[in-house]
Amino acid sequence: MAEEPVVARTTPCCVMVEAGKHYLWCACGRSANQPFCDGSHQGTGITPVRFEAEKKEWVWFCGCKQTGHAPLCDGSHKHLT
Repeated sequence: MAEEPVVARTTPCCVMVEAGKHYLWCACGRSANQPFCDGSHQGTGITPVRFEAEKKEWVWFCGCKQTGHAPLCDGSHKHLT
């Protein structure tokens, strides 16, 4: 059974992504390289989410790990208690 994700931060992470590049978004919240995976999910049952940038642009990645639109922020951090 998978563990619950840890809230890494209570705000999204704005990152300039490069066209055609693949990114692995940390879904567990344990990575020291937020918002990206560093392998800290090992043994949690949680896997990172692959994101492919279609163009060079600023992207708001979820920091709280509660989004319903992974890996992007959907405002879920506004409802954390």
